[in-house]
Amino acid sequence: MNALIVGNGRVPPRHALPGAVFADVRFVVAADGGAAGCEALGLRPDLVVGDFDSADPGLVARLARDGIPIRRVPAAKDESDLELALAAALDRGAERVIALGALGGPRIEHALAAIALLQVAADRGVDMSIVDDRSTLRLLDCDGSERADRALTIEGDPGDYVSLLPTAGDVRGVVTDGLRFPLRDEPLRSGPSRGLSNELLGTTASVRARSGRLLVVHTRRSAVEAAAHHPGEE
Repeated sequence: MNALIVGNGRVPPRHALPGAVFADVRFVVAADGGAAGCEALGLRPDLVVGDFDSADPGLVARLARDGIPIRRVPAAKDESDLELALAAALDRGAERVIALGALGGPRIEHALAAIALLQVAADRGVDMSIVDDRSTLRLLDCDGSERADRALTIEGDPGDYVSLLPTAGDVRGVVTDGLRFPLRDEPLRSGPSRGLSNELLGTTASVRARSGRLLVVHTRRSAVEAAAHHPGEE
């Protein structure tokens, strides 16, 4: 079951997002102010959750009148609204989760915390992606014997950027296929930027590792170039 989470960060217009984001989505969760992002995308959320410090009260009231469940939580809580939305998707049985509006907000720590949620999903065996109009972020988690020698497939256009960034210490046995600068059973150390800015040779590539955790960032070159030509449209 595919779930879509919409957070309170910058949500690009629908035409700027990969079409696969909306494929076969069965459960949509708005995290607090992400309710406005859902509306902008033409999505009807199945649940709105949060402490509602950022959502428009009028919009929340209208959604409630339309029969959409509203789950209010205290402001003094341990989890972010995005994490609560992820928990709701996982509890619903999601096998694949895509998060929008998780990056590009006014506070960078919220973006970093959102990226860390990729590990929460991985610990449940769920494939999670964080997507905006330029990049898709996923976690290749090969820690633990049940995840050993796991692989991720990247689909895009020739010349797209692919960065491989260790997130929890060194990553061992990294093997890539379809990237301009190949890795052949090599380590990527935590700290140095060796895995930054590789490139797709064709339309698909794969990344595999023997142990460790890699943040795999696929950035669409066309989106970067378009932003460079229209800097005022950020």
